[in-house]
Amino acid sequence: MLSIGFKEWAVICRALAEGRQSLILRKGGISEEGGQFRPEHDRFLLYPTFFHEQHRTGIKPDLLPLLEAAEADRPAAGRLRFAHLAAVSAVAHVADLDRALALDPLHGWTADTVRQRFHYRTPGLFVLTVRVHRLARPAEVIERPEYAGCKTWVELDAPVDTAGATPVLTDEVFAEYSRRVSGALNG
Repeated sequence: MLSIGFKEWAVICRALAEGRQSLILRKGGISEEGGQFRPEHDRFLLYPTFFHEQHRTGIKPDLLPLLEAAEADRPAAGRLRFAHLAAVSAVAHVADLDRALALDPLHGWTADTVRQRFHYRTPGLFVLTVRVHRLARPAEVIERPEYAGCKTWVELDAPVDTAGATPVLTDEVFAEYSRRVSGALNG
């Protein structure tokens, strides 16, 4: 059972769910304490967000079909759908823009999006390598007002059943992906 949601662009949630990427770049939202993200949880539900126009301009062109699929699968207004959880296998804080840009083949953001996130307020980004699991049964919940805002972490009113969740990537594929992230970060 999990009751922590991690807000992320719906298209990135879709890329994570399909095994197209296994990392999340995070800076922090306006509503974060001190405007700074903190990797507070090592397991969380992926909470797709749909309200940024940046979704279209901030992603690489090959992710546009995933954005369209995410929009087509969007739950009704006032509802949230949780279909995947993520388990963090590694966290790094990157203070060198070149290191952040070296991750380019491993995610769907454009280089401009990475630069914007990196330079927002103070230089740097958190890189979370995550193993994504598909829930046995997606859960739909009511979107409550306290979930709103530019924040990463959301505590849900009721936990979501995660029993029977299965990894999106095989052990071997995820291990290779993790090695590639580590290699890009360590030069």
